[in-house]
Amino acid sequence: MTPDPTTTPPAEAASAAVPDPTGPFGDFGGVYTPETLQHAIDQLAKAYQQARSDPAFDKQFTQLLRDYVGRATPLQSAQRLTEHIRAADDCPAGKGAQIWLKREDLAHTGAHKINNSLGQALLTVRMGKTRIIAETGAGQHGVACATAAAFLGLKCDVFMGTEDIRRQQPNVKRMELLGTRVVPVESGSKTLKDATNAAMRDWMATSEDTHYIIGSVVGPHPFPMIVRDFQAVIGRECRAQCLDQIGKLPDHLVACVGGGSNAAGLFYPFIDDASVKMVGVEAGGRSNQFGDHAAPLTYGSPGVLHGSLSYVLQNNDGQTAPVHSISAGLDYPGVGPEHAYWHDIGRVTYTDCTDHDALEAFLLLTRTEGIIPALESAHAVAHAVKMAKDLPTDQTLVINLSGRGDKDLDEAIRLLGM
Repeated sequence: MTPDPTTTPPAEAASAAVPDPTGPFGDFGGVYTPETLQHAIDQLAKAYQQARSDPAFDKQFTQLLRDYVGRATPLQSAQRLTEHIRAADDCPAGKGAQIWLKREDLAHTGAHKINNSLGQALLTVRMGKTRIIAETGAGQHGVACATAAAFLGLKCDVFMGTEDIRRQQPNVKRMELLGTRVVPVESGSKTLKDATNAAMRDWMATSEDTHYIIGSVVGPHPFPMIVRDFQAVIGRECRAQCLDQIGKLPDHLVACVGGGSNAAGLFYPFIDDASVKMVGVEAGGRSNQFGDHAAPLTYGSPGVLHGSLSYVLQNNDGQTAPVHSISAGLDYPGVGPEHAYWHDIGRVTYTDCTDHDALEAFLLLTRTEGIIPALESAHAVAHAVKMAKDLPTDQTLVINLSGRGDKDLDEAIRLLGM
């Protein structure tokens, strides 16, 4: 189904409202799915519209975020990291922005993913369904869904590429311990894209009693809107915390971008604040050659993937290109359509970070702040450190620390040769 161009919001409107059932963000988004899924998508859209206007649902979700997830997560001044930057030989006098960390790694299950998984699990119960399925790369979304399923008494199957199963064993065991079945996916690159394909196929056959909890701001409408809305608690908290702790809005926000849920959650509440500059950091991998990175906004072009129109890494024939990243949660060949919209109107700047720089930042944050970040988050840390060296000392820069690095220890130690 093609988005209706007559309802597309004007290019100058950065906070793209969703004006009709196809859910376009400018030229991006929409619903490009088989007819067999249309009923399930329509049912979800109706259930979410009812839920978002239901005070009882909002009260239940808000209470669970507080009492179960442990929100609000802290906004922490990274003083030793800031001092390290200012003391560096390549940092000019008077430069070195103050770094702050939005600590999503301290949320229950160790990442921001629980915000969306819990919200969609509540929608599953509201729709009268008894089973959830999910895709996962780094395993954090899978763990979050397994956790929500155990908490709410739902059956849960998580699809995961065998390459990601190899490098994310701790999260595989966590999911199994929670009672979830981890379904290995052997096709393609055996990573996140292939797990998503497998989950989509399962949903087409089981949607009567199954809800597919997409873990990022990707997929057909209404998924990008739903996931963004559930993750926007990050940005709302950050906004209030900055005003309280810093006395002003932040000057810069930085977040890693794979599908883009943690970045969308942080950015969205600030989108209409022109003074706040935002940077999304994609996985630059080993090089800028196709197959060596996972940076669709940096190197891709518009195309359809997993039910929506966005930027995709693809060849001249429109076939999806292979991807690579040191971080299992970023090696996805597409990106959320709202990020594509923000990219095209210039509201958010997108760049990429290499495997090498992310690994260096992983070590740097660990040894300056005593915080072991997820490799995904390390991409944001790496670029923020570079940015800070060119910014005045009175500027503030908030990094969304989207997850903790427990899941990455074996892989990081292997790559570091420790």
